[in-house]
Amino acid sequence: MFDKIKEIIVEQLNIDDSDFINLDTNLQEDLNADSLDAVEIIMNIEEEFDIKVDDDELENIKTIGDIVKYIENNK
Repeated sequence: MFDKIKEIIVEQLNIDDSDFINLDTNLQEDLNADSLDAVEIIMNIEEEFDIKVDDDELENIKTIGDIVKYIENNK
């Protein structure tokens, strides 16, 4: 699951070297994702994993690990 999420993020943000990306990677602080990037990443993840992320939960998703936990808890 982590690898697929990482792939989505790398593609969305056009990241060349993704070796540093791990579960603790912060979307905004470490990857410089703005709010539009974050929404597009979540939309792609929703489609890939066939889930729906509630708007209220978006503000709680800061790291890739947060995304993984959310998917695991809401599948």
